[in-house]
Amino acid sequence: MQPDREVLNRWSDSAPFWEKHREIIRQMFAPITQALVEDGQIGSRHTVLDIATGPGEPALSVADLVGSEGKIFGIDPIPEMVAAARRAADRLGLKNAQFDVAFADHLPFPADTFDAVVSRFGVMFFPSPVDAIREMLRVLKPGRKLALAVWHFAERNPFHYSLLRVIDRYVDSPPPAPDAHDAFRYASPGKLRKVLTEAGAIASSERLLQYTMQAPISVEDFLALRLEMSDKLREQIGLVSKEQSAEVNRQALESLREYSTDGGMSFPAEVLIVSGAKGRPR
Repeated sequence: MQPDREVLNRWSDSAPFWEKHREIIRQMFAPITQALVEDGQIGSRHTVLDIATGPGEPALSVADLVGSEGKIFGIDPIPEMVAAARRAADRLGLKNAQFDVAFADHLPFPADTFDAVVSRFGVMFFPSPVDAIREMLRVLKPGRKLALAVWHFAERNPFHYSLLRVIDRYVDSPPPAPDAHDAFRYASPGKLRKVLTEAGAIASSERLLQYTMQAPISVEDFLALRLEMSDKLREQIGLVSKEQSAEVNRQALESLREYSTDGGMSFPAEVLIVSGAKGRPR
């Protein structure tokens, strides 16, 4: 299916910021990476595919786990993201990580290649999730698993809503359509699991991951990070009048201070981990 050019352009614009904040983002999402490793049953010497890898995560974290005899491939449709992932792999001296530009519904790999396929916050933005998951199953080895992470409801994730509720006071933001390419497209339990079943996955499962998201930075630095990470927030902030911008900034910082600790920012977070397996030939 033809990719959404507007979505691709938005992620291209965000790529420099995701690279800039890559270490903080890695820390914030580390428990999600661990959940994908567990549900994808990833181990030493495995060959793993990370779809929508962005600037290289969770692929780079998985590279350490699979070891020198394993291999991690990361793909993303955004060339700027792939370039950032390659730079990170070079800096870390990783020889078992490879990154390429590719789309989830047209994977450039032979069938039965991978011991696991993972994607962290990618499937929500796929033009055709069913086709993408069929491709994941095609490249998986029989009996092996794919594992996907998606956000649970926005109101359960102050990482998102703490700023959205402030901006919504000043900017009219109609709710997205039920199947819009939005961060919360699969927030409803069971919705993504049905897609896996439709695509042909067997033994599908879903679990709610509740954890504490931590970022060792100040309230002010976190506000800057969130605005740079999110094209949606940047766009909405751009609609606020000059007269209102100072007040919006004040209220945003006040909202975030609720989650400030001596060690930095700390948020309760909820993510759905949805997994399934490729059937064995009869």
